[in-house]
Amino acid sequence: MWAEKFKLNRQLVKAVAEAGFEVPKEIQLKTLTRITGGQDIIGIGPEGAGKTTTLVLATLNRFNHKADGVPGALILAPDQERVFDIVTQFERLNRNTSIRIVSLHNGTPVDQQMDDLADGADIVVATPDRARAIYLKLGLNLNKVKFLVVDDAHLIVKQGLQLPVVELANSIDKGQHIVFSEVLHDKLHKMIAPFMVNPATVEVDELPEETVATHPQMVYHVPNFGTKLNLLSLFMYDEELFTKTVVFANTKTTAETLYKSLENRLRKSVALLSPAFFEHNQVKDISEFKANDTLRVLIVANESVESIDLTEIPFILHFDLPLEKEVFITHIINTDPTAEDETLAITFATDIELDQVRKIEQATGQKMQSVELPEELVIEKTRKQKESEKVVKPTRVDPNKHIPGEAFHEKKPENAKTYNISANKKAKMNKKKNH
Repeated sequence: MWAEKFKLNRQLVKAVAEAGFEVPKEIQLKTLTRITGGQDIIGIGPEGAGKTTTLVLATLNRFNHKADGVPGALILAPDQERVFDIVTQFERLNRNTSIRIVSLHNGTPVDQQMDDLADGADIVVATPDRARAIYLKLGLNLNKVKFLVVDDAHLIVKQGLQLPVVELANSIDKGQHIVFSEVLHDKLHKMIAPFMVNPATVEVDELPEETVATHPQMVYHVPNFGTKLNLLSLFMYDEELFTKTVVFANTKTTAETLYKSLENRLRKSVALLSPAFFEHNQVKDISEFKANDTLRVLIVANESVESIDLTEIPFILHFDLPLEKEVFITHIINTDPTAEDETLAITFATDIELDQVRKIEQATGQKMQSVELPEELVIEKTRKQKESEKVVKPTRVDPNKHIPGEAFHEKKPENAKTYNISANKKAKMNKKKNH
């Protein structure tokens, strides 16, 4: 089937059969032919969708003949572990013994990796920061690289490695670019926009057949922490709707920040679960919160509690997404689907948290309902946005003060600096001046 669907060389067709890949996955069906045709591709799919196998097959298929020892393909991955995973898949599927694969990462000294490159490399698999460092030392030759792959791009953005990716991509003279990610968002778009050429976006969404019984879920995609705070306040100030809400934050520090943000308005109706400081309004356990009619909002730090009974709580709100998806899932599991009073689970997620949303959806087998932000919500600007909007105040000029060199008569339009002289008239003036 691989030979029928794709223009793979014989060695690769044999390799995928021996590896047990009987049927191509959806992302391979939708991308491999386009990649072979030379198109820039953005492939979006969950973990396990087959993105790594796709990039390995696409890369190896470019080496139909004996390799020459000069990098022709550069593959960027977010960390050392992912570099090893990709190299392992290359070793599993590569049958062309002339191809030399070199990995660059922070686990090996730079000098040793530069020696490895000097001995010859056809495919380089690297973390962006280490690849850039060796490139700047003139140890990585990008002159013949015609194939650039950015794998797990969402994690590269999360780690703040956008700059080395863009610099490396811009150092490659006319090549094909492939980007694989679990999610696509503004920060990722901003990273790849400088080097992607009319890319085709291919998205696959393979949810498992088995589903976990959960409360109905809604997700609000917000730009930053400040906007999260504003959205939380907007919701919690609605006393009629949000009668009892448990708000989860990842750390005690964030939990206390939320408490202070709400305390001015909610006063004694907001509390912290077992806070670090006694001056905060607090409860020792969730049962105390449920029994106290004056309390409407309970803020819980995930790091300070292992399990919590959320039955009969109308609203469960995740201000942060826990690093472990299992923690999140324990909060939203519906232990009594027949209950009349349904609980609603609400999640706030920024760009860099969307991959966690995707992992939760894969684990539960259910998509969260994406909801538009309220019109009355105040969107906070980031520090970079505020800095870019700063303008230099104009110098105040005294109209009665004489400016040296200023003429006492009105200038002709031709002599005024704001007057745009046509190219044709300029040519005639120059001709007259020269003759």
